[in-house]
Amino acid sequence: MRPPGVPDLSRKVCLVAGASRGVGRGIARALGEAGATVVVTARSSETGPRTDQRREALEDTAREVDLAGGRGHHYLCDHTREAEVDAMVHWVLRRFGRIDVAVSSVWGGNEGYDGVRYPDGAAWGTAFWRRGLAPVRHNLETGPLAGLILARAVAPAMVSAKGGLLALISFDTEAYLGDLFYDLAKAATNRLALAMAEELRPHGVTALALAPGLVRTERVVEAGMAGEAGESPLYAGRALAALAGDPGVAALAGQVLHAADLAGRYGFTDEDGSRPGRYRPDGLDVSSRPRIT
Repeated sequence: MRPPGVPDLSRKVCLVAGASRGVGRGIARALGEAGATVVVTARSSETGPRTDQRREALEDTAREVDLAGGRGHHYLCDHTREAEVDAMVHWVLRRFGRIDVAVSSVWGGNEGYDGVRYPDGAAWGTAFWRRGLAPVRHNLETGPLAGLILARAVAPAMVSAKGGLLALISFDTEAYLGDLFYDLAKAATNRLALAMAEELRPHGVTALALAPGLVRTERVVEAGMAGEAGESPLYAGRALAALAGDPGVAALAGQVLHAADLAGRYGFTDEDGSRPGRYRPDGLDVSSRPRIT
């Protein structure tokens, strides 16, 4: 029996990029709850290298999809490499015939971060003129550019099918996020979702951005910051599943949608049955923001 607010996606073929851990894994698991066929991709594998030598692997995510009630499949892929992404998408289309939902949760901006310092020795919020440019290049390459590479690969099939949902996992950038390199990557991701929505809309394809709040990912827990994070990765996952099951999702194209707002709209909860509210950065007045209806 599916949890409240989780739709029936048993006829959907979904692709989740960056699914070995964090929000990507939560999205894959939630799509599994909805009964979908879910192809999970990432660089970290049981049979090869793992990011930062971490223990999580994409095979684990595929098994979680199965346990949740879906059909999980895994494919090893570096999403910063266009040829690898093209080959992966071709494999999915050959095996399953279509891609109904594609999600980019690829993000390498936290690689090497120990909760205090990044590999270049900088802390969160270090002034941009005191840092080299290598980290911001990495953020853009493993964030919005990876999303664009995936979108470019899946768009032809979706356009041909005259339908599909393309989602980029991001963060709300109405207020400055406190670190220029992070803020720039997330703002670029949100703008990418808006621009893609405009170009895909005439073809019946919906593009949008999904913004979780502060999520208890594996890295957050290990850094001792779990108390600051109010959402599990499954919360954003159920938001994405709800969008995938909404026949009117095209009306939300181009927007940055908050998991908490979508919980109110569709009726789902987090893993523990709670419904965390929208994350509000310090100093940001959201009282006059429009709500999705």
